[in-house]
Amino acid sequence: MIKMSRTAAVAALVTMGMFGGVAFADSGSESDLTKVTVDDTQSRITVGGQGSLSATPDVMRLNAGVEVRRASAGEAFADAREAAAKLTKALLDAGIQAKDMRTDELSLGPEYDNYPHVSGYRAAQGVEAVVRDIEAADRVVDAVAGVGEDVRLNGVSFEISNTRKALRAARDAAFKDAGIRAGQYAKLAGRELGRVLSISEEDLTPPPATFGGGALADKAFVSPGQQAVSVHVRVVYELV
Repeated sequence: MIKMSRTAAVAALVTMGMFGGVAFADSGSESDLTKVTVDDTQSRITVGGQGSLSATPDVMRLNAGVEVRRASAGEAFADAREAAAKLTKALLDAGIQAKDMRTDELSLGPEYDNYPHVSGYRAAQGVEAVVRDIEAADRVVDAVAGVGEDVRLNGVSFEISNTRKALRAARDAAFKDAGIRAGQYAKLAGRELGRVLSISEEDLTPPPATFGGGALADKAFVSPGQQAVSVHVRVVYELV
């Protein structure tokens, strides 16, 4: 019968990913998997930590445009440009600054009833507008809708303009999370944690918040919701 010390046994289980899979760390989330490695020959443990903080987005990006169909290419393009000018004016009147608008589509092409017979021409021009006053979101959307039948509202997205404060808090939480996990595994291996040997930050890109159609009763129909700012760290601790 092969005998194995408690330290070596736990290290083997953790290194392989307990029961043939990746080891589950106690993070409170079933979907959060962390691979933990205990290297008993070098007296160190490597563990991942995650920190996340939810914040309310304060910037909205609106994608809108105009689209027309006419008998000739010249007529379609001219009418699309005229409609686009009306859309731009509506956005400016709604409080959007010129520097916060950019053209993100400009197209002109034939349409067919039965190829290659051309039935007309379609022209389109799109714009992305940055709404920095989130409380003005409904006013801006209403202004776009009021431009006319040629206007198209293609969607909105939300973001946090300054993520520094949220990232700092998420880093604190991620490092604490790594320490708790490492301490638990060290105890299981019959060891104690020593000094931190290295720290690496793996992912700090916040996922974009998207428009979900949520409504704020009697106030607004455009709701920014919440956006999670997450940080993942990998920390190597000395085992003593």
